[in-house]
Amino acid sequence: MEDDKIRLQKYLANSGVASRRKCEELILEGKISVNGEVVTELGTKINPTVDKVTYCGKEIQNSEKLVYILLNKPIGYVTTAKDQFNRDTVLNLVKVKERVVPVGRLDMYTSGALILTNDGDFVYKVTHPKHEVTKTYTVTLHGIIDVEAVEKLRQGVEIEDYVTRPAKVKILKTDIEKNISRLEITIHEGKNRQVRKMCEAVGSRVIALHRSKIGNIRVKDLELGNWRYLKEYEVKSLLQ
Repeated sequence: MEDDKIRLQKYLANSGVASRRKCEELILEGKISVNGEVVTELGTKINPTVDKVTYCGKEIQNSEKLVYILLNKPIGYVTTAKDQFNRDTVLNLVKVKERVVPVGRLDMYTSGALILTNDGDFVYKVTHPKHEVTKTYTVTLHGIIDVEAVEKLRQGVEIEDYVTRPAKVKILKTDIEKNISRLEITIHEGKNRQVRKMCEAVGSRVIALHRSKIGNIRVKDLELGNWRYLKEYEVKSLLQ
C-alpha cells in the first residue's frame, strides 16, 4: 500500500546513514540500490518491510527505535565513526546496538557535551545554522583577558574568511598568580574549532576547552566518559 511507503532519503536518514541532505547526495551519486537496482531519483519511495536497500553494496537495516544519547566526551577521542589514524573515537565509549553518529563535532582536545543519534533528521535540524541551537563552553585562557577583548568576542571577530556572529561572553574567573582567565562563551554557530579561533583572534591562547551544554542540556551530572539517553522533553527542546 502507498501509505506504507516513505521517501528513500528519509528511510536512509532514519537508519543512521547520514543526514537527510547527505542521503539525497548519496542517491544522486548512484550509491544507493533498492532491490538490486541503482536508484538516482529523489522522489523514490520504498516500503521498509518489503524492499531491500543497500548502500555501496551493504544492506541497510532500519532501526525502528530512534535513540538520542548525551555523552560527556573526554579529551583524546575524535568524533568520527572511524578514524583513518586508528585513534580512539567516541563510539568506543558509547556501546549500543543502534548505529549512532555524532551530532556535530568536538575536536580531539575538547571535552564535554556531545549528542549521538540514529535519527538523521534530528542531526540535520540540530546542526543547521538556521535553527540556532546554542552551545556553551567553559574556556581557560593563558593570561588575564581585558574588557576590550571580551567585548570584541561579544560583537563578533574575524576568523579567516568570515566574521563570527555575536556571542554571549562572561568572565568566570581571573587568577593573576596563575596567570589564567576563565570565560563562559555561548555561540550558535558550528564552525571548525570556532571558539579556539575566536580567542586567538583577540590575542588569547586556549589552555582548556569544555562544552558544558547544548541548548539547555548540561553534562555537569555526567562523569567524563559516561553517557545517558536523552529524555523526550530534552529532544523536543532542541528541535523547538
